[in-house]
Amino acid sequence: MKGVLGIKRGMTQVFGDKGVVIPVTVIEAGPCHVVQVKTKETDGYEAIVVGFMDKRKGLVNKPMQGQFKKAGVAPKRYLKEFRVEAGHEYKVGDEFKCDIFAEGDFVDATSRTKGRGFTGVIKRWNQARVGPMSHGTGPIHRSAGSMGANSCPSRVFKGKHNAGQYGDEQVTIQNLQVIKVDVAKNCLLIKGGIPGADGSFVVVKEAVKKQGGNK
Repeated sequence: MKGVLGIKRGMTQVFGDKGVVIPVTVIEAGPCHVVQVKTKETDGYEAIVVGFMDKRKGLVNKPMQGQFKKAGVAPKRYLKEFRVEAGHEYKVGDEFKCDIFAEGDFVDATSRTKGRGFTGVIKRWNQARVGPMSHGTGPIHRSAGSMGANSCPSRVFKGKHNAGQYGDEQVTIQNLQVIKVDVAKNCLLIKGGIPGADGSFVVVKEAVKKQGGNK
């Protein structure tokens, strides 16, 4: 499976062949370097470990410094493992950029959503307010309301939508279409939105569920 690591730089729009406005997310993808090659003989499976974005040597521990030195690449901030098929031609130190994808390809993008802290049921689960807004109902309008059953079982079942931590979780958006590959700026323009704030780390992989699309 081919993939690339990148940073979300924001959103913009481009015009398709028929003049239709297409919203796209700009991903600065690569350059990435192969830091380690895992084989079935040594690790039990075939994979490559890819590094992205240089990191100051003083922020890297000694074992990882040795790993990067052995690979002949500068210390990297982000590392990601990609499974590959047997007989691949990847070697330690290889570099690849956004041009591993082409216009029209379908990809899966993985990132972390924006963290929103501890939120109530209205923001977290899109629930409605409780009771009328006047006539002495009290400050209960944004509360969860009653969710127990009755004297049997006299408890709230697990899995009910309650207030709690919202956001800051890993999310994968599948089957996004690559609209443009800008090799000069090393950027991918991907149709639609990708989770996370601008500047967040994104993993772009070949789509598992490939579907048709148009511009």
